[in-house]
Amino acid sequence: MSLKAFAARLFAKYTARKTAKWMNDPINAQQRLFEYLIRSAEPTQFGKDHEFTGIKTHKDFIEKVPVRDYEDLKNYIEDIINKKENVLWPGKPIYLAKTSGTTSGAKYIPITNESIKHQVEASRNAILNYIHETGNADFVDGKMIFLQGSPILEDKGGIKLGRLSGISAHYVPNYLQKNRLPSWKTNCIEDWETKVEKIVEETKKENMTVIAGIPSWVQMYFEKLNKKSGKKVGELFKNFQLFIYGGVNYEPYRAKFEDLIGRKVDSIELFPASEGFFAYQNSQKDDGMLLLLNSGIFYEFIKADEFFTENPKRLTIAEVELNIDYVMIISTNAGLWAYNLGDTVRFISNSPFKIIVSGRIKHFISAFGEHVIAKEVEEALKLAVTKTDAIVNEFTVAPQTSPENNELPYHEWFIEFEKAPSIMDDFSNFIEKSMQEQNSYYLDLIEGNILQPLKITQIQLGGFKNYMRFMGKLGGQNKVQRLSNDRKVANGLKDFKAD
Repeated sequence: MSLKAFAARLFAKYTARKTAKWMNDPINAQQRLFEYLIRSAEPTQFGKDHEFTGIKTHKDFIEKVPVRDYEDLKNYIEDIINKKENVLWPGKPIYLAKTSGTTSGAKYIPITNESIKHQVEASRNAILNYIHETGNADFVDGKMIFLQGSPILEDKGGIKLGRLSGISAHYVPNYLQKNRLPSWKTNCIEDWETKVEKIVEETKKENMTVIAGIPSWVQMYFEKLNKKSGKKVGELFKNFQLFIYGGVNYEPYRAKFEDLIGRKVDSIELFPASEGFFAYQNSQKDDGMLLLLNSGIFYEFIKADEFFTENPKRLTIAEVELNIDYVMIISTNAGLWAYNLGDTVRFISNSPFKIIVSGRIKHFISAFGEHVIAKEVEEALKLAVTKTDAIVNEFTVAPQTSPENNELPYHEWFIEFEKAPSIMDDFSNFIEKSMQEQNSYYLDLIEGNILQPLKITQIQLGGFKNYMRFMGKLGGQNKVQRLSNDRKVANGLKDFKAD
């Protein structure tokens, strides 16, 4: 074992002990954090506008601070861009993370000195936790690649502006700099396909041990490696041991990845966003991610099926139940207050508190009251892939409310197969059965002859990539939307259907 690997194991042990302290006292950890956030922000403009001096309890907070989304926060963000200080958090943010908004165009999410430290610490601790659990630290001696956006930052009101992944590139610790790929020059390439080609050239002869990124874009990198070298990724990189991912569920990609790699490798799931780093997978032995309750973020949860009702109940971590989908609401040391992140999560453990991401509150299908969420379609597809010989590259689902020839409406699944199933009807039936078993509303609509069973539309090989390119969303942090309650994505895919 190298000196670096030995040191990593010692640091991992120390970090595990530190994490255990708040894991074993999660309710108090959140309460202390809540009090710190409120007291710190009392003198800010937001704190004065919402009478933070009068907030002593969570009930007070609910009464004075409504749940809001970016549009409701936009005036404060504009004040920050106009160089005002002490707006949402004491002082000024050191970064604005640029993200794509659905209704507001570009969004600018503040990142402070305090919040970026937690972002960096969480990503580091995810790897250290893996080392502590498995004892495997040899990979620290190899090369590591993080497929991310350009680290070139712009200026917005005197504040550095960029994508979160690009901002994070500035925080790679010194002891990993020599291990890090791609080169800075390559990382600055804006065009995604050009960038991936260059990354392939830089990495194909290296001792790659850790590869990280959003699965759909890492898949493109792996495919190009296969094509260039004629070898499986696991053969080309004999010491490749760890895949780190976030942003989307890995399961729909797992079979394809194992085929591209040629063997299984360990993986760590992360749940980062511009608004904060919320959770990471803390065990290779079970599912779910550890919710980070001592990292500058106070959490509230609203039951997803109550979210659009008047005055839905806002719960603390002490009040959540297992196996219920909640909209996650956050208040942070970057100055986001009762902010609707848009993600839905489901608790699968409360000792410690572990979650899975079940979808987006805006991404669902309920054209007929079926309330289908992302987790359900992903589980159904996973079952069908497991039960057949199909390999799926990408997919999305949309309702077909007005089919031709007076047919009953149905859910249309747009699927790009790397390998189509030998018997398509079997594949379709496995999905349909799983959907009916998971979602009683959907089952009732099928049995009541309101909906007919799903239909699959095959997308040509590379079709989703071409669609994303056409939409200007190829690469980086962009992801294919799993569910739509309208036909916008479906109509965009019409030119990419398989013959």
